Amino acid sequence: MEEAEERQRKKEVEKLLRQNQRKKQNEVIKNSVRNREFAVVTYLFLGIFLGMIAYFAYFQVEKSEAFINSPYNARQDAFADRIRRGDIVSAQGDVLATTKTASDGTESRSYPYGRMFAHVVGFATNGKSGIESLDNFQLLRSHAFFTEKIWNELQGKKNIGDTVVTTLDVDVQKAAYDALGSNRGAVIAMQPSTGKILAMVSGPDFDPNTIASDWDSITTESEHSSVLLNRVTQGLYPPGSTFKIFTLLEYMKENKNYKSYGYQCSGNLSEDGNVIHCFGNAVHGQEDLQTAFAHSCNTSFSDIGLSLNLNKFHATNEKLLFNQELPCDLPYKKSSYTLTEDASVWDIVQTSIGQGKTLVTPYHMALVMSAINNGGVLMKPYLIDKVTNYEGTEVSANAPQAYAQLLTAKKAKTLRQYLREVVTRGTATALNGQSYTAAGKTGSAEFTSAKDSHAWFVGYASKDGSKDLVVSVVIEGAGTGGAYAVPVAKAVFDAYFS
Repeated sequence: MEEAEERQRKKEVEKLLRQNQRKKQNEVIKNSVRNREFAVVTYLFLGIFLGMIAYFAYFQVEKSEAFINSPYNARQDAFADRIRRGDIVSAQGDVLATTKTASDGTESRSYPYGRMFAHVVGFATNGKSGIESLDNFQLLRSHAFFTEKIWNELQGKKNIGDTVVTTLDVDVQKAAYDALGSNRGAVIAMQPSTGKILAMVSGPDFDPNTIASDWDSITTESEHSSVLLNRVTQGLYPPGSTFKIFTLLEYMKENKNYKSYGYQCSGNLSEDGNVIHCFGNAVHGQEDLQTAFAHSCNTSFSDIGLSLNLNKFHATNEKLLFNQELPCDLPYKKSSYTLTEDASVWDIVQTSIGQGKTLVTPYHMALVMSAINNGGVLMKPYLIDKVTNYEGTEVSANAPQAYAQLLTAKKAKTLRQYLREVVTRGTATALNGQSYTAAGKTGSAEFTSAKDSHAWFVGYASKDGSKDLVVSVVIEGAGTGGAYAVPVAKAVFDAYFS
């Protein structure tokens, strides 16, 4: 009996032990789950915290200056309470914009060259434009020696802002400005191998020294006048015969035997119930591809346009930055190309010679010409060479960098040969026989039913010992490119290569 009771007690004890063991195991499991949950939450918050620190560091190093320098940042002008706005100078050190302080302490912005640099340097009154807006932050910060800054602050004096050194060349800018004269239009000159912009002129212009007093009259001008518009980057024009560069390129891409091209020009071409005429009703006779391009034969290039694959043509033009964002620090307009595979015959022949609905800026044409000159590679254009403190110590600097390969080196080389023919025996012979070697394309872009034309020239020149220079010119309503735009380009080339 006692043995039976003993066995029963052992069973009950073992049962209790097993229950306690299971209970402990369950508690361990629950604790483990809770620990994992705590760990997940802890690591999650740690990850978020580290991510915030990383983003803060990235923002401080990479993005903060861009946000501060944004023209939409209204707090920038608060720096002017402690900093006297710095100077803007040319590549050679000529002062283009400076701050003058009167005896009573009032400050005013002065532009020694007046209207000459109006659009590219801009203004800093009644808002900001041009480089005054582009590098506003740099002009309102000071990298003077720290002891000098402390001393000035203790005395309640303003520190002197940094100096923005541009890529602009006063001699080249003056040549472009004088050559454009009182005409409406635009001129840009840039080095294709570096992307440096040496000149940018837009007309009509304004006097930045009197922008405040002239503001009402300037802003009430008619839309046609649009004095504040920088026509280099914001003026959209039909490209006229300069677009034959694009048509020529596509034809060469689609036809390996393009050198065997032949065409009999009779002076006009009838298509879709309409007639295309060569300029001035010229009859060019038998032409190959080079002579058709050099003579800017409308009927020949209309005929070429009808043979092209329109989808491929569209892709080529978008590769050459039509309908695309452009590498540009200043406000700009996108160029527009709309021809598609369902286009009418008339739209095709018009577009092929630079008429129709195609619109382009002088800036865009300069980019394309730069790529052609530079083996197909477009260098990123820039206006700011470096920033120094007011004593000339360098704070930061820009360097040339490639933006994109717009076309192959082989195609670029072939196009250069064709562009040279335009100067040696075509519509731009006024550039032949100079101390430099020039190439390019003229254009006469009709913009009214009365056949009024904008005058175009886009091209480049080279000379031993000097970097090549690209020039893009448009003169509104002037007439033929050869008669009116080429002389402007020649004046710019002459100034640069002298």
